[in-house]
Amino acid sequence: MATVEATAKALETATISKTKELKGTEKRDTLIAIEKKYQTKWQEDGVFQPNAPSTTEVPLHSISPAELRAQHPKFFGTMAYPYMNGTLHAGHTFCVSKIEFTAGFSRMQGKRALFPMGFHCTGMPIKACADKLINEVKMFGQNFEGYNEDEVLEDKTNIPAPTTHHEDVTKFTAKKGKAASKVVKMKYQFQIMRALSIPVEEIHKFADPQHWLEYFPPLCKRDLTNFGARIDWRRSFVTTDANPYYDAFVRWQMNRLRELKKIKFGKRYTIYSPKDGQPCMDHDRSEGEAVGPQEYTALKLRVKEWAPDAEAAIKGKVPAGADVFFVPATLRPETMYGQTCCFVGPKIKYGVFKISEKEFYVITDRAARNMAFQGIFPKNGVYEKVAEVLGADCVGTLVNAPLSIHKQGVRILPMESVLPTKGTGVVTSVPSDSPDDYATVIDLAKKADYYKIKKEWAELEIVPIIKTPSYGDLTAPFLVKKLKIASPKDTKQLEEAKELAYKEGFYQGIMVFGDFKGDKVEIAKPKVRQQLIDAGEGFAYSEPERKVVSRSGDDCCVALMDQWYLDYGEESWKKVALKFVDNTDGKGINTYSQETKNGFEGVLNWLNQWACARTYGLGSKLPWDPQFLVESLSDSTIYMAYYTIAHFLHKDIYGKTPGLAGISPEQMTDEVWDYVFARRDLSDGILSDSKISKKALGSMRREFEYWYPLDLRVSGKDLIPNHLTFFIYIHIAIFPPEYWPKGVRANGHLLLNGEKMSKSTGNFMTLDDMVSKYGADASRIALADAGDGVADANFEEDVADNNVLRLFTLREWCEEMVRDQDTALRSGPKNDFHDALFENEMNAIVHESCRHYEATDYKLALKYALYDFTSARDFYRESSVAAGIKMHKDLVLQYIELQALLLAVIAPHWSEYIWLEVLHKPSTIQNALWPIVPAGNPALTAAREYVRATSSNITSAEAAQQKKKAKGKDIGYDLKKPKKLTIFAAATFPAWQQKYVDLVKEAWSPEKGMSKEVNGKIAKMGEMKKAMPFVKILEKRLSAGEKPEVVFDRQLGFDEIQTLNNMIPGLKKAASLSVVELVLVSEGGKTGSVIGGDKEVTELPPQAESAVPGAPTFSFENVEA
Repeated sequence: MATVEATAKALETATISKTKELKGTEKRDTLIAIEKKYQTKWQEDGVFQPNAPSTTEVPLHSISPAELRAQHPKFFGTMAYPYMNGTLHAGHTFCVSKIEFTAGFSRMQGKRALFPMGFHCTGMPIKACADKLINEVKMFGQNFEGYNEDEVLEDKTNIPAPTTHHEDVTKFTAKKGKAASKVVKMKYQFQIMRALSIPVEEIHKFADPQHWLEYFPPLCKRDLTNFGARIDWRRSFVTTDANPYYDAFVRWQMNRLRELKKIKFGKRYTIYSPKDGQPCMDHDRSEGEAVGPQEYTALKLRVKEWAPDAEAAIKGKVPAGADVFFVPATLRPETMYGQTCCFVGPKIKYGVFKISEKEFYVITDRAARNMAFQGIFPKNGVYEKVAEVLGADCVGTLVNAPLSIHKQGVRILPMESVLPTKGTGVVTSVPSDSPDDYATVIDLAKKADYYKIKKEWAELEIVPIIKTPSYGDLTAPFLVKKLKIASPKDTKQLEEAKELAYKEGFYQGIMVFGDFKGDKVEIAKPKVRQQLIDAGEGFAYSEPERKVVSRSGDDCCVALMDQWYLDYGEESWKKVALKFVDNTDGKGINTYSQETKNGFEGVLNWLNQWACARTYGLGSKLPWDPQFLVESLSDSTIYMAYYTIAHFLHKDIYGKTPGLAGISPEQMTDEVWDYVFARRDLSDGILSDSKISKKALGSMRREFEYWYPLDLRVSGKDLIPNHLTFFIYIHIAIFPPEYWPKGVRANGHLLLNGEKMSKSTGNFMTLDDMVSKYGADASRIALADAGDGVADANFEEDVADNNVLRLFTLREWCEEMVRDQDTALRSGPKNDFHDALFENEMNAIVHESCRHYEATDYKLALKYALYDFTSARDFYRESSVAAGIKMHKDLVLQYIELQALLLAVIAPHWSEYIWLEVLHKPSTIQNALWPIVPAGNPALTAAREYVRATSSNITSAEAAQQKKKAKGKDIGYDLKKPKKLTIFAAATFPAWQQKYVDLVKEAWSPEKGMSKEVNGKIAKMGEMKKAMPFVKILEKRLSAGEKPEVVFDRQLGFDEIQTLNNMIPGLKKAASLSVVELVLVSEGGKTGSVIGGDKEVTELPPQAESAVPGAPTFSFENVEA
């Protein structure tokens, strides 16, 4: 046991956390105590348990479902249910926050808001881990006491990021998969479990897959509850046949898809694990998520004459008279007319594999393993190697190249960049259209002696095959010259050239050689491929696009096998899906960003048949072929519908206790599911066969028809190539259009403190870590601040930490103001300056916050609802103090109430405390509606901005003068003696500005803003330095909502002189001034009059000339005390 304890200790200290270390936690602990209190209260009161209007309130089908939803508005949102092989981390929480905030705001809009959460357990991961533990218990004992503590942990920290380059340009590629981000690998499964803080003596229990289903879902619920998530836990469930109700739901779904001919049976290429003996789908992989089969055309280049060393290597191992073929794999069969040679990697060891007594292939072992599962070898899974030959020894071999103009044959030549991990390790060369090939043959010809070849082998005629608009009929030579590629070592430029050549060649190229001369390349390509296959000179070959490793640790290949598959990509189905995503009529799906929409369209245009069954793992059995299980991405496409009725079916997540309807899983027949999900009407047969009451059936139908369609689905963008696209496809197949989903929001990945999250580097945080460290509300604020787009977001611990202090001090201030309101605040009429400006600013911020919440732009909503709102309070407080007056009681209480409401979406615990315990409202803020206040008055808004800008400018000028004085410079007055501030306000706008007003008037559009052409026009007018600031001021005023006619008539939206007069008491106090004089400057800036003194002033200082309406200038001087 001591050995195990030593191992556990080593694991605990193996990684030093890079996350922030907190210095004091008293304020945080105070906030967390409040959070716990309200979380318990919300759960006890069932605050987050919305129901559809009952059939008693509104009889079933007395009005249409659409009318019901219109009369009783609702929001239904979900995220991809988390997989139960661990606890939730910060990335999960970021996804949660998007639904969580949307649900919270929907409640404030008066909607019934449903946010449910299930637990995904289907697939290989849990079973594979459990099986590993079975073996490890056998190896080391129940508590792993036989483990040698000297064994080191294997920490795979430098996995290269998967390339975004795609060999086949017609396919969409996900930029980053979740599996690609998982960098920590420990040698044994028990070590991984220990790293999850599971006690050593408990780990052996996880050798039973069902234990995972019992252990992790409660932790997930605990962490999300501590986060304050508005989740209806009544509707939760685990997947697989562990829950017989969900199992019946999946079986119904699969039966109906088969009846609709969406599920078919036949041979197809699939990523396959020979070790597991079954397809390896996305969720079954530890590496290579979203990687699919890449199909090539394999060419048979028959050997006509062996190079001496190669001939010696195979002598006696290949029967006399047998044909040996070098077998390159190509994505461009249409270019094969232009073959001039064939490349091998000189350092690669090739196998000679037996296809039949008279046919042998020269390929890599990896390629042979792939081919063995594709019907190419005589026996499935078996590939017999009769000899090995080094690539360098093959150089000079003469082979026959199918379709090539060089009928006498072409030579095998060396190419250093050939990879044994791609294709067959043999590469045919077409220098007319492949920049890599062209650069290599040029290099070979130049250095023939170095490469030990005959120069003429690399100088066979290069003929035009394809003509393109941009690159002519010899694409590769053109691009090599254009991009200044000097040798095959210029890999970056060659990668760019390859991408350009392939894209233009495929989409815009025209064949100028061969049997299909005149055809577009995309039309000729399949014809040439078929011609080669029919002639016996080629065959179909497939392999994974990139490396794929199964959860069991197997390096996967591609198999051609009989299997059940979903026929994604079927033309009529795809057409409907593409139209739905395009959403030109507004009846399709809202993708929230162009990048997400493009991603869906890309996937829909290449995705096809998807294996929906396997034999290993956890899941539901395929109803008509129970030897198979439904794979994990096929049982999770429409489970959002299950949420709508889950609480009617069962009370616990495993379906052990019947729910509200009091029915058994066996009663949920396919016909019952059809009725509940609005696919058929109720019949006497359904009632008699199921023995479910009409009332119970009607209640479940009502729940579905009310909550569906799903309003918002949130997920990481890496799920666009699979889950999210399947989600769209299956909804279209199963449900009437009225119930197709309304929105999908794809998030970027979450960075932590600006860096990728990684357990191995210590830059990692679970949801439990986050909430324990910062509390729920501060964590939620930091998540809102992290970002909203498809680009990667960033959770900054400093934001969370700073907001612990902000929330604590703001709470204290609110308590103080309410407690001391009768002494610390004034009452009576509000004034028309400080009070009016503050009240108007609050109103404007309420409207801005609402606008951003509606747009699901939570970073901006937070900016207005918290940062700008507290800033408005601060300015009001400071200006009131400076003016020598108290803040107004009504406005302060209004601020506190509005602040609680504006923050209720993001920081609900803090808001609840203020609402109930400071303001003493009668019921939870979770049921409060968004505040209705007047719109901001543009004139008052302009005045507020003017006051802030002018105060700031004066303070900044004073500070600048102090710095000058400190450096020994003469500033014209003594800082220590009494000071006078003269403010110069212009009476009229300068005449030169009119032409720029006219320019802006022409360029401004309320819908689109300022035209981008304005800057260029200003530059041509020759007054950029003084004109640009003026134009920016006009643009800012227009953007703030001031009426265009006021701005263009060069009027201020407020009385500048009156505003400055109102500011004088505050300025005196803030800047320690003895006198403040206000001068109205006449046209030209030389003369003016003192406001309030009827005194004309001549020979004004130079500063006065710079004053314009809305932008005063000023000067300081000493005065007698």
